[in-house]
Amino acid sequence: MNDLMVVVSNANINNNPLETIEAIKEAGFKNVFIQWYNRDFIVSQEKQLEYIKSLGLNVPYAHLTYDGIPDLWNDSGDYLIDKYKKDLDVCHQNGITLVMMHVTSRKTQPLEYNEKGIKRLQAIADYAEKLNIQIAFENVHYQGFLEYVLSNIKNKNVGICFDAGHYHYYFKDEFNFDFFKDRILAVHLHDNHGSSDEHLLPFDGTNNWEEIISKLKENNYNGYIILEIVYSKHYPNMNIKDFYKEGLIRGQKLQKMFKER
Repeated sequence: MNDLMVVVSNANINNNPLETIEAIKEAGFKNVFIQWYNRDFIVSQEKQLEYIKSLGLNVPYAHLTYDGIPDLWNDSGDYLIDKYKKDLDVCHQNGITLVMMHVTSRKTQPLEYNEKGIKRLQAIADYAEKLNIQIAFENVHYQGFLEYVLSNIKNKNVGICFDAGHYHYYFKDEFNFDFFKDRILAVHLHDNHGSSDEHLLPFDGTNNWEEIISKLKENNYNGYIILEIVYSKHYPNMNIKDFYKEGLIRGQKLQKMFKER
């Protein structure tokens, strides 16, 4: 497929989410994903979704919250099952067929992965499968968790979201691509300089995009080209409309690289 998609980021500076959505629409994007974090955003996630739809943008994908995720592996984590089931219900009602989840948190060192966490993730995956929703677990912060999760959960609706920024910063360009062959359901494409998770436009950092695209192609990824970019202090000479126009250009460059390889 390789159509373009971009995040409606609540981390954009000096703009509220409605202005972000307008800028995305004006730039020419047709597909967006929403941050369904259940937080007290400036504009609620429900109102964001309503506005996105009113502008005729497609929302096939949602990034679910990672608040409380360390509890997944602790004794107290059973509440997460109902929490995520409620979010999956909302996604199903709105025609969202792919969601992304973290399995660790940067702020809290998790316990080692264990059967408690797998049982909870299995219950969430089974529920999503009944709703015809895919779950992509993202590579975040710590090695080994995704391998453990996918070794134990065999549902056909479960795979991973490959985050290029996390690959470069947290994983230092080391990733077991062969293990995840045919199980990459989504990507987050953004850049950094290897020293922080900057969420820059692709080609503004030090990611090796030729290598990343080659690896994704080798692993038979053919889904959306998903930009997880943030309008930030790194772009002082660019307004938000110009930022997303440039984002579209960078996305089209990645799109071309996918087609040419």
